[in-house]
Amino acid sequence: MAAVAVVLVIGAAGYWFLGRADSAETATTVSEVTTGTFKQTVSGSGTLEPAQQADLEFAVSGRVTAVEVGAGDTVTKGDVLARLDTVSLEASLAAAEAQEEAAETTVANDGSETSTQRAANEASLASARADVAQAQDDLDAATLTATFSGTVASVSVAVGDQAGGSSGAVPGATGTTTTTTSTAAVTLVKPKTFVVDVDVSAADVTDVEEGLQAEITPADATEAIFGTVKDVGKVAETSTSGTATFPVTVSVTGKQEGLYAGTSADVSIVVKQIADVLTVPSQALTTTGGKTYVTKVDGSTTKKTAVTVGETYGASTEITKGLAAGDKVEIAAVGRSRAPGGAGGTGGAGGFPGGGSPPSGGFPSGGQPPAGFPGGGS
Repeated sequence: MAAVAVVLVIGAAGYWFLGRADSAETATTVSEVTTGTFKQTVSGSGTLEPAQQADLEFAVSGRVTAVEVGAGDTVTKGDVLARLDTVSLEASLAAAEAQEEAAETTVANDGSETSTQRAANEASLASARADVAQAQDDLDAATLTATFSGTVASVSVAVGDQAGGSSGAVPGATGTTTTTTSTAAVTLVKPKTFVVDVDVSAADVTDVEEGLQAEITPADATEAIFGTVKDVGKVAETSTSGTATFPVTVSVTGKQEGLYAGTSADVSIVVKQIADVLTVPSQALTTTGGKTYVTKVDGSTTKKTAVTVGETYGASTEITKGLAAGDKVEIAAVGRSRAPGGAGGTGGAGGFPGGGSPPSGGFPSGGQPPAGFPGGGS
């Protein structure tokens, strides 16, 4: 966790000074030298999606005879979700099995056949067995089952619909028109687990690799959650602005309560992290004769101290030699010039910002500065 810099403010310049035109207001602050962890990140945005999702469809066509689940139901792998009418499929299986039986009989009685005929009989048997296997698969496919344990996100079929075939109206069993579905019959998701797909620029994607940590802030969230880079796309895509980007998938760590698919999120991928870095505000540094110095504060005294600097992190600079954690350094900020009464400078005539005379009626006391005010009174 990054250390928090403590800033002590001594003195302020929240009002106007009246003085010499060539002088300047200076506000001095003292900052404590701290150690912290600095991160280099690649940022982007995306949308929370289920970490595991299956759009389940019937592999064969037929009329829906049963729908066993509804949206929001929890299911276990292997549970039945929906069924099709199997009358024609069972008939196809029976016919294939009959063909297989006949082919087996022919092979068993082909002792007097030529070698060519025996080979043909063996081929016919192999084909018949393949037809039986296919017919059995088709019959099994008429029952839609859960491929993993999860939650039913949506159901798009109803009893009487024609599913698994081409789209368009088809005759129903009673002669009425039924609906044909061309979308997934049932969509299944893994609850409380999410991923975020982030578009990363071509310039930044070279720094991103699988396993890197990321911070994810969903829309309206007060705190970030954590994740790990799961996949880095190898093929560039074109963003809405026309620039090349690469898709990066970030897995959200653990199960998350209160998150919902479709929620937008900001993602910050940590591509470089350095711990225990000693830093000072960059404003505390001065350079003279090729050497860098700080003004070190020790109680009521100050001392110009040479330091060796390293990397710059935003508004802070790494110190590799010359200071220790807990030392204090001075930061001098130059403010507005001081102007004498009636002498221009940053203030106007009479020392007032923008020039001109004091407000109508003068000072509240009646035309003269109050006692103790610079330039008037006692």
